[in-house]
Amino acid sequence: MRDTDFADVFVSRPDIARLAGVKRPAVTNWERRHEDFPSAVDPGAEVERFRAGEVLAWLSGRPVPANALRPGEPKGTTYGDRFRAGLGGESAGGLLRAVERLAGPDADRLRGPMPLDRYLLWLLYLVVNQVVEGDDGSAKAVETFGEMVREFDPPEKTVPRRLLNDLADTLGRTSAGSAQESREAFDRVLVLWRAAHAREGGAFFTPPSVSRVMAGALAAVRPGAVRVHDPYGRTGELLVAYLDAVITGQGDSVLPRVGGRVPDRLERQVAQMNLRVHHGRTVPLGEGPFTPALDPFADPPGAFDVLLTNPPFGRRLEDVAPPAYWTYGSARRSEFDWLQYIVSRLAPGGRAAVLLPAGASFNAGAAETVRAGLVEAGAVECVIALPAGLFTLTAVKTQIWFLRAPGSEGSADPEILFVAGERLGHRITRTQRALTDDEIALLVGEYVSWQTAGAAGRSADGTSGLSRAVPVRDIADHGHSLDPALYVRPPDTASAARAAGPARTRERLARLTEEIESLHARAEAADAEADRWLRRYGL
Repeated sequence: MRDTDFADVFVSRPDIARLAGVKRPAVTNWERRHEDFPSAVDPGAEVERFRAGEVLAWLSGRPVPANALRPGEPKGTTYGDRFRAGLGGESAGGLLRAVERLAGPDADRLRGPMPLDRYLLWLLYLVVNQVVEGDDGSAKAVETFGEMVREFDPPEKTVPRRLLNDLADTLGRTSAGSAQESREAFDRVLVLWRAAHAREGGAFFTPPSVSRVMAGALAAVRPGAVRVHDPYGRTGELLVAYLDAVITGQGDSVLPRVGGRVPDRLERQVAQMNLRVHHGRTVPLGEGPFTPALDPFADPPGAFDVLLTNPPFGRRLEDVAPPAYWTYGSARRSEFDWLQYIVSRLAPGGRAAVLLPAGASFNAGAAETVRAGLVEAGAVECVIALPAGLFTLTAVKTQIWFLRAPGSEGSADPEILFVAGERLGHRITRTQRALTDDEIALLVGEYVSWQTAGAAGRSADGTSGLSRAVPVRDIADHGHSLDPALYVRPPDTASAARAAGPARTRERLARLTEEIESLHARAEAADAEADRWLRRYGL
């Protein structure tokens, strides 16, 4: 790899020590004794990060002493040579390989009767300490397990000290070849824990490709945001994705203050791990209920430049006093409580992205009343329909609603952008799909292009078969339905089939067969899950 390929790579002090092949105190000594040592990009963060390209340039001028050369290293080798090799993946430290083994083939043998989600949580905890603290981080974590135990719900009665020592010993013999490998190792365990946690009745988490669409779009249309908030943060995946998007799109810009609330102590701890590993931040996160009407004063009105969240939905609100922010209608389902709450917490010019069930865009009754109020107030900017099957263990259809603070400057003839992305995605397992990088860029680009055109006083035509901007007056004629399928005409399938010929027709039939098989598999998984819950309650 070329040195310029590392321009957007960030490393911590433990990363520098591992990659340069020195002890951790040596990095501190370099900083203290040499004024030209690179400065941290986020001074004051709990885990400060440095630009890998700047560190590489500095280390390239420091030869390794003859008595410190490794076998096979010629005289004149610099610390920069070692650092470059590690960053380029030429001598990766093996942390990712060790994690894949501990979380995969060795997991059943090591955990014994321990539930898989609990085992993976312990592994996640030790990986974080290995990544943040360096080569002996996981060993130190075993000695300070008390905090982790107290956060478990229910608390661990017997701490598996032997298991922790075995895991720490394996991790302690490895190191990451780069900061990217450290993050990949953490993410690998996090994804597995999320799935196991969901199977045990835990929450469903935001799929990574969906997080990237939500975060990438908001970072692009609301640059320079200072206050970013996720009021139902789960494991911090949306906040991590947002900070990733800001760094990618804005480079040296000062990162925003991020915060939020999570459902319980366990998810708060995992969310804080996530943010610490990816961005070196210790983020204060509170706890909140499944719907904001139960705690309507948790956040001040008009406080945030950007809000993004994947809230619980489909729950009915019983015996809840109407909070002051229900200005668009009575909300008896949690998703419409969340929508009104989020709009009320946006600062002037603020933007939000909310993941909702597809039914929220077309359900009648009180839902239609709230939608009408939001549309007429100019609070809804865009609705993107997503393909089914993006979530683990459920085939629920979802949509992303992009919102703005009412009263924000708009056109004299307002419109809403609809994007029909239901046909996107590719299969990653028999029952689950994901968006590709190109599809993520496509969805973000539709929203950003429409925003750019509107800011320039132009009307965006949209993309045939994918997106269309519709005047608000026309939406009112359709009962304020916000379902993209109502407004975006799919390609003419009949004429397309005639033009395609027999080969393309056979290909389409094969895809339909795969989809039918996938639906059968999801139905079987749903039946098994229902049986498990019935047995759990003795039914």
